Order: sequence, then structure tokens, then C-alpha cells
Amino acid sequence: MALNEVHISSIVVHVAPQHLETIKTQIETFDNAEIYGDSPEGKIVVVLETENQGFITDTIDAINNLPNVLSTVLVYHQIETGLDETEDKDTGTQHSQIEGEV
Repeated sequence: MALNEVHISSIVVHVAPQHLETIKTQIETFDNAEIYGDSPEGKIVVVLETENQGFITDTIDAINNLPNVLSTVLVYHQIETGLDETEDKDTGTQHSQIEGEV
């Protein structure tokens, strides 16, 4: 029986400020990636939501390898498991982890 999991992660992408808009456009092409904010200094907050952790690490690597990206840091990762879409009650287990400083 496969677990019904949802992985939600937040990453901060630091880019050369003059390339901010170009990198944002490239990040928006990734499935399940959404930009939640940015700063003129070249920092972009991205939220990833998927059913498996492999997507998250692959996406972080892909973003980090874009030209003019200086760094990509995982800030938050939550896993919700055991969710049942047919029931409207909290049956999930939440695991949260915060890594590093922004």
C-alpha cells in the first residue's frame, strides 16, 4: 500500500540582482514550483509541493545549476502522510524541519 504523502518545501534562491527577472521566469517553468516573493538584492522565495522527495532535490539541483544563480538553500521541509481525501479530519502526521538561516 502506497502512502499518500505531500512534501512541501521552501527554498531561497540567491541570484545576481541584474538577472532576477530572468531567473524568476525560468523558475516558473518548473512543475509544482511557485514563487512567493523576491527582493531587489536577488533573493527569491520558492515553494515546492509534490508527492515525493526526489522531485524536491532534483528541482533544487536544477535551479542551482541555472546560469547566474549564486546559491539555492532549503529552508523548510514538511511531510504530511496518511492523508485520506475522503475524510475531512486531521489524520496526518506532520514532520517539520528548518535548515539554516536566510
